[in-house]
Amino acid sequence: MTESFNEISGFDSWDIIRPVDKGWSNDKKYYIKTVDGKELLLRISDIAQYENKKKEFEILKLLISRNILMSHPIDFGVCNGSKSVYSLLTWINGEDAGIMLPQLDDKEQYYLGIKAGMFLKQIHTILAPEKLPSWAERFNRKIDIKISNYKACDIQFYGAEEMIEYIEQNRFLLVNRPQSFQHGDYHVGNMIITPKGELGIIDFNRMDYGDPWEEFNRITFSVSISPAFATGYINGYFDNNVPDLFFKLMALYIATNQLSSIPWAIPFGEEEVNTMLKQAGNIMKWYDGFKTYIPNWYILSYV
Repeated sequence: MTESFNEISGFDSWDIIRPVDKGWSNDKKYYIKTVDGKELLLRISDIAQYENKKKEFEILKLLISRNILMSHPIDFGVCNGSKSVYSLLTWINGEDAGIMLPQLDDKEQYYLGIKAGMFLKQIHTILAPEKLPSWAERFNRKIDIKISNYKACDIQFYGAEEMIEYIEQNRFLLVNRPQSFQHGDYHVGNMIITPKGELGIIDFNRMDYGDPWEEFNRITFSVSISPAFATGYINGYFDNNVPDLFFKLMALYIATNQLSSIPWAIPFGEEEVNTMLKQAGNIMKWYDGFKTYIPNWYILSYV
């Protein structure tokens, strides 16, 4: 461990170094505690990721001023004999939101969802690069690939035909959509609740650029934990004035994401495949077989 980290500035003040195994990231993560009690998060990636990780670090610096509870960037560089790139961040104490939310009443879950929506709105104030292809061009290409991969997959699920039909009928909604910075994996699995009951956002390592509303494609994971939180998340983002167009696009993004979930899950084994098959069934119920575009778990307020 010393051989890997002793090139990092401040290493000689580290008292505790503990691996963090949570999450789907390919980064190696470590909890750090210094001799003077400071708590840090260290992320280590292969040196081939240098440019991507540098961009990620710079974006995190931009987010500091957005009033979001998140890990703040401290240091970035190369270590492990130039074989690795590291990012050193502040540590946020807290428990997984997916574990904590069910222990709260619906109103508390709803208010934390509002906070999640407000945070996401702030994240989306960072503009995408001007030279990106149009969102319609980018996402239609993604749709084509995901439909093709699903049809070539050995495992099929009930309702896929209805999802594909809805997608095809609503591609026109992608035209002239704005693009912004995206967290890339925004759901309860990448959120924590602090001992003071505050919501924190973690793991920006899948950051991207695209339609800000595409971020809601992973709300499915939040709904499975707390429909109240998911409802608050939408209302908080739109300050309780949700446009009809949003629901139509969210349904399109959820359907597209679900089609790709089975080919994605297969390498992870039967349990993950079954989770995604169950999710497909839930989505079909939410949207009444895609006869509607407003999910049945959404209500105007839990207040």
